[in-house]
Amino acid sequence: MKALVKYGNKPREVEIRDVPVPKIGPDDILLKVKATGICGWDIEMWQHKMANPVTVPVVMGHEFCGIIEQVGGNVADFICGERVVSETAAVICGRCRQCRIGNYHLCPDRKGFGYGVDGAFTDYVKVPARCLHRIPEGVGFEHAALTEPACVAYQALVVLSKIVPKTSVVIIGPGPVGLFCLQVAKAAGANPVIVIGTSKDKYRFEIASMLGADQIIDINTGEQAKRILETLKDDMPLVVDAAGNKHTLKMSLELVARAGQITKIGWGPEPIDFSLDTLLRKAARLQGTFSHNYATWEAVLNMIQKGEISMEPMITRRIGIEAWEETFEAIERCEIIKAVMFFNV
Repeated sequence: MKALVKYGNKPREVEIRDVPVPKIGPDDILLKVKATGICGWDIEMWQHKMANPVTVPVVMGHEFCGIIEQVGGNVADFICGERVVSETAAVICGRCRQCRIGNYHLCPDRKGFGYGVDGAFTDYVKVPARCLHRIPEGVGFEHAALTEPACVAYQALVVLSKIVPKTSVVIIGPGPVGLFCLQVAKAAGANPVIVIGTSKDKYRFEIASMLGADQIIDINTGEQAKRILETLKDDMPLVVDAAGNKHTLKMSLELVARAGQITKIGWGPEPIDFSLDTLLRKAARLQGTFSHNYATWEAVLNMIQKGEISMEPMITRRIGIEAWEETFEAIERCEIIKAVMFFNV
């Protein structure tokens, strides 16, 4: 079968290769992949911008769903033919404290699909049955494939942040996760929800407006943006940094209210070159967030089914595997919000 494989630890060492159909163990299922979302992390892997080397070769792709093709001997909760979507924690120890209390996404031995083990940019993928959730009735594969980034947003805003209805939320970075954060914040009753980005985010601003953003700020508009940001300074109870670089963290410190919270979702490997004393002076909280667990997935799937999270506006392009490279390039240029790759059509 064809698969999109990262085969080396240099930029652009990714190609389509023939790989065998995986063999499953007693606790696994063999999933016939129907749709996979392309994540910003896939672009990072393609350009090899991550800090640590990847165990290669590895089939990429971690936002996926499909139909159960084969069931391992120990699996009692699923049957062949069911429509399911998968979490991302492909390998966990099951013994550490985090695993035992349900935070298995924080297991120190965790390995994710498409990075630590083979993922789903291919026709079939081996998945531990514990990772699976049934796709609700009325939710199509292309929408279910985007459950994972919506779960990232829900985990960050609902599980790890304090949203008070009728109070402000600022989201810095209108990428896919930032736009899902916008939707979750609106569903939780936040008002106003303010989205901040740059001129390259013009298309993303259009989608943010469609999804209900109350105010959109382009920081590249010079004095106008400075005046607007000055009115928000020290006044935002919750600031969500979905971009992750040192500039957005500094902006978050300026915007957050006293006793407020900054929730940092975006990764930023470069060191910061400024003091964090503002965090102390404001008695504000800086909250990190990573991944998600079973309860978050069930909540988000319920929201998708009810229409509280909209998937269709998030999808810019639908492709087959052959169009992967031109699509990766378009995502890198911020021309696409989410692209969905289809298999077994």
